[in-house]
Amino acid sequence: MPLPRLRSLPVWQQDALIALTTWLIGFLGYAAGIHRLLTAYDHAPLWVRLLELTALCGLELFRRWVPGALLLATAVLAVDILLSPSLPVVIIYTDFLYAATLYGSRRTSRVMIGVAALSVAAVFAAVLLLAQQWRTAVLAAVSVLPFVLTPVWWAANLRQQRDIAETERANAEQLAKIAQLDRRAAVAAERGRMARDLHDVIAGHLSAIAIQSEAALSMPDPKLAKTVLESVRENSVSALEEMRAMIGLLKAEGGEAETTAPARLAELAKLVDSARASGLEVHVGSTVDAGVALPAAVDLTAYRIAQEALTNAVKHAPGGQVDVDVRYLDGVLAVEVRNDVHHPPRDPADGAGLLNMRERADAVGGRLTAGPAGDGWLVRAELPVGGSR
Repeated sequence: MPLPRLRSLPVWQQDALIALTTWLIGFLGYAAGIHRLLTAYDHAPLWVRLLELTALCGLELFRRWVPGALLLATAVLAVDILLSPSLPVVIIYTDFLYAATLYGSRRTSRVMIGVAALSVAAVFAAVLLLAQQWRTAVLAAVSVLPFVLTPVWWAANLRQQRDIAETERANAEQLAKIAQLDRRAAVAAERGRMARDLHDVIAGHLSAIAIQSEAALSMPDPKLAKTVLESVRENSVSALEEMRAMIGLLKAEGGEAETTAPARLAELAKLVDSARASGLEVHVGSTVDAGVALPAAVDLTAYRIAQEALTNAVKHAPGGQVDVDVRYLDGVLAVEVRNDVHHPPRDPADGAGLLNMRERADAVGGRLTAGPAGDGWLVRAELPVGGSR
């Protein structure tokens, strides 16, 4: 069975394993007598050295407690130096320097770097004053480097890499949140678009069907009733085609579904015929020349706005007169639908129709106004052809 990785263990188990390992290494060092490498005059009993070793390794269980563990370890090191410095204690003490720099606060880490540099300078100055030889002072300072500067530099480097990794991880989390918000916004926008399309289909075609069916039932002339029923059937077929196209788009994976082409201004005559069959007197003032290339979004938006405006006229101004005017001038497509009877929408669904028209106009960078105009009601949309979004 493979041994678990050290980083996968809990913190207290990691520190306990480090303390046990350092105690065993230190015990072997004392047993082999290598603790006398730093000084040839070591008259302290072995049990005293082992007591120092045990105290210092016991403190390693709290090595992440900064600066408390470092201060206590410094006290043990001071006792060891008074007796005569021993190599195992000095080596184990470097781990406290490493832990204080790595696990302490940012301020503590900066202080440790300064203290390490000052310690080397202090050793150099002390030896120079005592021995009066700069070569000996330089040798002493260089001897201190591995025990002071090396663990602090190593810990500072690891800390920097850890901070960079944490920053990158935080940035990745923020990017993931932003991407999630973007997806939600895209889904919300698509749902809004689908809701507008469903409203146009239902409010346009089905409202016309209901009104024309009612009119057909009250017409004594069979020929006229047949004309109205033909318009009802045309509206029904158109509604089914658009609903089928929308359902096919929802079921499609990767956009491979075959759907019917969306309605365009070229089919405005069908809307006019349907409104006339519902009892309106519709006059078309002008239409866009077939040679004008309209963007698909603008073309569809203009058609839907005209459809919604005619539907509202059928519902709120039955039997009245409606003027439809579609013009293209200086890069702007203008759609006007005016009826001669002013009945503002009272049904919340009708208010949603006006809101849908405004949203459609805003989606292509245009604007829409709807309100009283003289004795009637005017819907006017201005849609930019060149700068549509």
